[in-house]
Amino acid sequence: MLKIFLVDDSSPVRRRLSALIGALAGVVIVGESEEADTALGCIRMTRADLVIVDPHLAGGNGMEIVESLARATPPILTMVLTNHSGPAFRAACQRAGARYFFDKTCEYELARDTIQQLADAPRPEPTSCEPA
Repeated sequence: MLKIFLVDDSSPVRRRLSALIGALAGVVIVGESEEADTALGCIRMTRADLVIVDPHLAGGNGMEIVESLARATPPILTMVLTNHSGPAFRAACQRAGARYFFDKTCEYELARDTIQQLADAPRPEPTSCEPA
């Protein structure tokens, strides 16, 4: 299962994403947050594979989440879903470490299709740190 965590300060957007993504095969939403302050700890606790984040949060900066997840070991995939979709902002998100970038106004279905492709792709088995 592809484990997804949602970070968006709009509960209607989170509900829409949950409905859209929750219907996909091989996908489970493991958590959500509306605040940047609590999101990182929850993301790590749930061991999410993919985090969908709006970088413009009312109570914090979602770009910090993107940057932190890109530096994590191993890095956690991030997908930016935002209303601010200009080329300069898209480039800034990619520099921060976002792997995917979609416009909320018109690309929900494209984001959904990308998530399904990620869920369908084989993922490496976790390695064990136990001595042989």
